[in-house]
Amino acid sequence: MLSSRPATLGLGVGLYLAGVFLFALNDALGKWLVKDYGVGELMMLRAIGSACVLGPMMAALRPSLVEVERPWLQALRVVCMAGDTFAFYWATRYMPLADVMTFYMAAPLIVTALSAPLLQEKVEPFRWIAVSAGFVGVVIALRPTPQVFSWASLLALFGAVMFALVQTFTRNLRRAHWLQLTVWQFAGGGLIGAATTPFAWASPGAFDLILMALVGIVSMFCFVLITRALALARAAVLAPLQYSAILWATLMGWIVWRDVPTVPIIVGNAVIIASGLYVAAKEDR
Repeated sequence: MLSSRPATLGLGVGLYLAGVFLFALNDALGKWLVKDYGVGELMMLRAIGSACVLGPMMAALRPSLVEVERPWLQALRVVCMAGDTFAFYWATRYMPLADVMTFYMAAPLIVTALSAPLLQEKVEPFRWIAVSAGFVGVVIALRPTPQVFSWASLLALFGAVMFALVQTFTRNLRRAHWLQLTVWQFAGGGLIGAATTPFAWASPGAFDLILMALVGIVSMFCFVLITRALALARAAVLAPLQYSAILWATLMGWIVWRDVPTVPIIVGNAVIIASGLYVAAKEDR
């Protein structure tokens, strides 16, 4: 039994890191599309895109969609996820992406704070140190502009809180089937998005329609990986790993757009990586 815990923890960490990578890719695709299309429209069409993969999974695994664990908590999780999505994309319309990401990178601090009262999980002092150091690295790397103090910052902060609550609720629902959580999440988000389309609809071209479907598929796999990770490891353990999104964003900018990393980005990422290694060393000990 003692040997199985490190293996389970390692698998949870690996799945979470893969999910964060897909999050970075999903944010890049969504940021591209939300310039021309409404957030609700994107949510609805990405839900349809995700159904292309979720449908065969449902047919193969046949989890119950009616008999759900704590339906009120699952419904609250869907609402929080929709609030997170709306807030993130709306905030990027009025603030630089780096500023929005700064607020969202505060989510690990919020998750860590919520782990004790909502999940009854023990949060050791070294985790607080690592999470705080990682956030300092994020601020160094992203270099927020004065717009971080604008009214839109409240929108970004709201989204970060919603994102942290989603992760906390997902950990709380770890005994539920991962596919059940994913299906209801996309179905609920798609319906909420569809309710807003009469107020903001722009007919997408064929290429953009394919991109929206791709956003659905990428985000679906992202949430599956993170849901499985939160079922295997404590939220306080996984929360600092969200900072790896900055590393992925830096690498994508370098490889795709030839954006050479600046000194603050290199220093900030070094601080983030150091905080992660610190947690790994303490966990191993």
